[in-house]
Amino acid sequence: MGGDLSRRELLKRSGIAGAALLAGSACKDLASGFTKTSTAGPNDIILSKGPDTTGTLEKVLAMFNKENQSFKVVLEIASADTGQYFDEMRTQFQVGGGEIDVIGADVIWPAQLAANGWIEDLSELFTEEMQQDYLESTIETSVYKGKIYGVPWYSDAGLLYYRKDLLDKAGLKPPKTWEELLSQAKKVQEQEGIKYGFVFQGAEYEGGVCNQCEYIWNAGGDILDPNDPSKVMIGSPEATTGYESAATNVSSGVAPVAVVTYKETESLTVFISGEAVFLRNWPYGYSVATGGAAEGSVLKPEWVGVAHLPVVNAGDQGYACLGGWDFCINSFSDKKEQSWEFIQWMSQPEIQKMFAIDAGYIPGRKSLFEDKELLKAQPVMELGRSSFESTKPRPSANPFYSDMSLDMAQAFTGTLKGDTPPQEAISTLNDKMERIANVAEQTFNLGG
Repeated sequence: MGGDLSRRELLKRSGIAGAALLAGSACKDLASGFTKTSTAGPNDIILSKGPDTTGTLEKVLAMFNKENQSFKVVLEIASADTGQYFDEMRTQFQVGGGEIDVIGADVIWPAQLAANGWIEDLSELFTEEMQQDYLESTIETSVYKGKIYGVPWYSDAGLLYYRKDLLDKAGLKPPKTWEELLSQAKKVQEQEGIKYGFVFQGAEYEGGVCNQCEYIWNAGGDILDPNDPSKVMIGSPEATTGYESAATNVSSGVAPVAVVTYKETESLTVFISGEAVFLRNWPYGYSVATGGAAEGSVLKPEWVGVAHLPVVNAGDQGYACLGGWDFCINSFSDKKEQSWEFIQWMSQPEIQKMFAIDAGYIPGRKSLFEDKELLKAQPVMELGRSSFESTKPRPSANPFYSDMSLDMAQAFTGTLKGDTPPQEAISTLNDKMERIANVAEQTFNLGG
């Protein structure tokens, strides 16, 4: 690895693992950022989660509270921005754990929270038999040093949306490679006068990191060694090729220069406005794109197609970035039994099915991918089934992932802007990540 990055220097950064070690640092008020939906009684438990604009979570919690007589669940709504929610949780833990019992946690959090002793080891509760109905990739996100710290709630995977009507008219099939996507996008743009060929998430944030991972993986590269989270692998020629693919999408004019500011909502809005041929987004985008005027879409449902993300070399294995949320239990909670009872109830197939149909969430359970009613209500799950079999998690098994992610986001967006050539960006990023990984290894003994 590269030279040491001093612990003091690293801890000044905003990653959770690093900041967690700043004992006694100034913290904002415990309640900052969280909105209580009701008052918790002495036997009740508190669940934290970002806003659910569909209202499904509140409806499901009302069902639980009606059925359960021994305790209720009170929802505390966190920030919609995952990074801010992360910071809010960290603040609570730094001053003694806070009042939240069950954490609705982004899939990149468990290892980082577990490394600091903030969430409960669920290995004996979430048994191997119970795990059989979950995709291996969703389980992996909850593992730290061989132990499981979370139960998959729902999942996400990056998908390629396309204008099926326009590709059909041009006699084209969904692209298998980035080169094909560029060629098809230009052809359809010229024939139909479509403003943009391809939109994705290129802003400097965690969603941009997801896009970045997909470009690297689908060029044959990797970020960290899957078997050793202390080993950085991003400095490869394949990773550079991935960056080149992303940069070419912009420099060719197929993707707009403004894509460097796009997050999920901005890119989806362009697509449903009929201004793009292709879109990279998550499964929830399907119900929006096909929802008509009620969702702000000018597209007819039959115009929207969904495919796997392209690769650099035809025939190579393609990967989608795994997203989603897990349930974790606060180590400081004095209601761990009630918390586990609630997680088991929320993990029932019928409850996950309700979230899938009403909210468009992709369920954590594999068996639901065979449910005919669900497949009819959410056709995107047909593709989702195969997509989730080829998902890869971000390298969040390293407790300092959040620090690495900041540098990854900056490097990727900088390359898209044309500020830094791909090879230089990858080389610099590799050095930064190696220094961070060095400190993570010294702090947490990841190989031990």
